[in-house]
Order: sequence, then structure tokens, then C-alpha cells
Amino acid sequence: MRDYLLVTKALADETRIRILKLLEGGGLYVCQIMAVIGLSQSTISKHLAILKTAGLVEDRKAGIWVSYSLCADRIIDYNQTFVNLLKNWLNEDKKIRTDREKLEKIKQIDIKELCKK
Repeated sequence: MRDYLLVTKALADETRIRILKLLEGGGLYVCQIMAVIGLSQSTISKHLAILKTAGLVEDRKAGIWVSYSLCADRIIDYNQTFVNLLKNWLNEDKKIRTDREKLEKIKQIDIKELCKK
């Protein structure tokens, strides 16, 4: 029961859903997520920590930056099930589409330039 609640509580927030939908396209640095969603580094990091605890995302240190991606392994019984379901949901949502469009533009910016802001 505890693991189920961990995952469902992590999914019960709009910002965290937006982050997960962005990560469907591959790994991203925190500064890229910040640029799309428009929240501070500390706020994005808090959301990512909740998603990581729930086994929904994993991180990888890349020098001074941290990259996040959807968790590839079944860490908690429910994490992969929900990640797979979410891939089919909300794709036509206006906010999700807007986030994806912003992300495509942000990916064109050199990561060193983007992350130093």
C-alpha cells in the first residue's frame, strides 16, 4: 500500500505531470525543465525529488549539472505501470503541447548558456 500511495501522490500534482510528460522525449537538465515550466531551480528540484522517491525518474550527474530521465527500471511495483499509462494520456492537452513546443526551442540553446542564467 505504501508504494502505491507514494506513486499516486507523486502523480497528483500538475507540475510533476508536466515534468514527466517533458521527460517522455528523453533526458533533460534541470535548467531545461526550469526554462519550460517557468519555476525556480529549488521548486523544480523539490518536484524532481518527489518523482525520484516514487521511482518515476532517475538522475545522472554530468559534471556540475544533473540530468533527469524517466526511470527505466521497476523500482516500485507501480512506477512503470503509471509511466506507461501516462504516455498515452494528456498528449492533446493545451499546456502539454505548449510545454513541448517550448522545449523544442530550448533544446536549440547551448546548454552552457541556458544553465548559467
